[in-house]
Amino acid sequence: MKPHDAPTRNFPTAKEECRTLQPHAYDGPGSAYELAFKDESFLLRQDMRAVRMQLELMKPELIQNEQGVKSTIVIFGSARILPAEAAQALLTVAEDRGDEAGAAKARRQLAMSRYYEEARRFAQIATAACTERGNRVVVATGGGPGIMEAGNRGAYDVGGKSVGLNIVLPHEQVPNPYITPELCFRFHYFGLRKMHFLMRAIALVCFPGGFGTLDELFETLTLIQTKKSRPRPILLFGRDFWTRLINIDLLIETGMINPADAALFHYVETAEEAWDVLAQEPELAAPASA
Repeated sequence: MKPHDAPTRNFPTAKEECRTLQPHAYDGPGSAYELAFKDESFLLRQDMRAVRMQLELMKPELIQNEQGVKSTIVIFGSARILPAEAAQALLTVAEDRGDEAGAAKARRQLAMSRYYEEARRFAQIATAACTERGNRVVVATGGGPGIMEAGNRGAYDVGGKSVGLNIVLPHEQVPNPYITPELCFRFHYFGLRKMHFLMRAIALVCFPGGFGTLDELFETLTLIQTKKSRPRPILLFGRDFWTRLINIDLLIETGMINPADAALFHYVETAEEAWDVLAQEPELAAPASA
């Protein structure tokens, strides 16, 4: 045997073992003979929850490492915000039908669609700038429609990778088509998904959204406020939306937060303004040799 023909493993891999398994009489219904790591009914037992949680932690971690994803800019925001062209199409249909209620809703959607366009442009700017500077930073989103789609789409527009962290919901969330396929993940546990949002994040960019967006925003603010997480930039797109939604002055006046806590985030209005803030961060600044 030539040296380069020598086997590299003393034992078959689990994958090889599964591929070469032969049918057996014990493989019938109710049998416990299946290999433990192939036995779905065993893995889905209540007693195995800790193992399933570990798998949801490890799978995205290992794959992102393999794909060279070291740092992310996380984009949060509503799944309900439409691209401008889609909102305009709904308005045209409603007006043609004489549906005033539908037209009023479509006008609101059209007004909010500016955030889709800003999220897409921000992802374009951030992805292109990081690529040009040689920074291995990619956009990460929740992987669904709306602002999430806009973030992945912006990275896709300029040839960059992006991450999608999807979640199983009663009304199934379908991954948007702009996520890098190798970085498109699916979670059962919200807690593990939220951990992966923050584990690699060097900045969080938050667009208008509902309960899910607020959940992510307040968890991040709490972790930074309590020093469980290192400080990182948190940008809120749309001062008018956020100041009407969250009364920070009331929280300060009533002593619920410290005045210094108001500095944990910044309001921005445009993609360019957002990038100007982030570009000063050490992890995003141009290399000294540039």
